[in-house]
This record gives sequence, C-alpha cells and structure tokens, in this order.
Amino acid sequence: MIVADKKPIEEIVEEIKDHERILILGCNECVTVCEAGGKKEVEILASALRMYFLNQGREKNIEELTLERQCDSEYVEEIRGVSDQYDALVSLACGVGVQFTAEHYPGLPIYPGVNTCFLGATEHRGLWTERCQACGQCILARTGGICPVSRCAKRIMNGPCGGSSNGKCEINPDLACAWQLIVDRLDSLGRLEEYETLSPVKDWSADRAGGPRKVEREDVQS
Repeated sequence: MIVADKKPIEEIVEEIKDHERILILGCNECVTVCEAGGKKEVEILASALRMYFLNQGREKNIEELTLERQCDSEYVEEIRGVSDQYDALVSLACGVGVQFTAEHYPGLPIYPGVNTCFLGATEHRGLWTERCQACGQCILARTGGICPVSRCAKRIMNGPCGGSSNGKCEINPDLACAWQLIVDRLDSLGRLEEYETLSPVKDWSADRAGGPRKVEREDVQS
C-alpha cells in the first residue's frame, strides 16, 4: 500500500490561513490503513484547525468528507455538486489523490495534508516499512521475494557490498542488510545455488528516470 504520514498542523495552517471555506477531504484506502488520512484523521484535523483559528479570534467554515478513493474519477466526482461551496480543499490522500483531485477541480486550490512516503507494509499498528519503489521491472523471482531496490541502501543488484557487517547495513546498525536477507531466504528455500548467478544489468528505463509512467490495458478499456 501507499504509506503516508501526517503533515504538521502548522504547515497546513500556513497554506489555508487566507481561505475562509475549507473542505478537509479524506480517502478510505491506503491512508486509512496507515492512519494518516481516513475519516478519523479528517475529523481530528478539522477539529484541530477550528480550535486553532478560534484561538486566533478567526472563525472559519471547515467541513469534512471522506471519499472511497481520490485516485478514481468515479469517486472524485462525488464532490462536484458541492465543490463551489469552498475556496480551498485539504486532501488527506496520497500525492496521487491530491493531484488527481486537482485535475478534476482546476479552479479550486488543493493542499496536501499528508506527506506521501513509500510503498510499504504494516508490520504492526503504528509501524509501516518500505517494501517497494515501483521500479517497473520486478526482480523478486530472482531474489527470494526480497527487493534489493527498496531494501538495499545502495540498490545493489549483486550483493552484499563491502560495508555489510554481521548481517547489518553500514548506514545503520539496526538495519538488516538486504542481501543477507536474500541469502538467508534463498537458503531456506533450498535455492542457495541461485545466489551464484549474477543478475543482469537492470533496465532502469522502466523506473521513474524515464519520466511519468502509465499502464494501458486495451483488453479492459471500454
């Protein structure tokens, strides 16, 4: 899932301070799971902003709404009938949702309420860790299901590097060396001999370096 983290309220206040009618718009998908932008977080932020401005002697009209998704036209269009009631919108969706909502409402200022961090997993409540950088050419079949692109600090395709020590990464003694994890995983699968096969040079043209990407499926287009 896409993992995001809440922005400091001071940063949001600075963006919306000159607006009077504000909609806080949540997303019921990834940011709900990582407790950054779902219905609960929308309510908390809206309440905090109301209190902040009241303490400043300024009463603002701040309303709340949470959509199923902000990266899907079907749901983003749900606010079409009320969008003209606001002069600003704070989106608690990931950066994709913020941009997609802005595309649908070009005359309405859209401000992000969260920082989009990475593609990750929930290890336990309150801890989300990176697992994928969406590089566009998945190599997990060759690395035992552990990604060196996202989990190796140097994104090494054939490791470990010389800085690895006792199974830990040189940049942080608490960070496991991705290639140690890969070796251990291949060993547990009885596939350790595959470690001896050098991975080919990765085609980074499928990565972000090639510019904004898209996936087009003619078989599902209507």
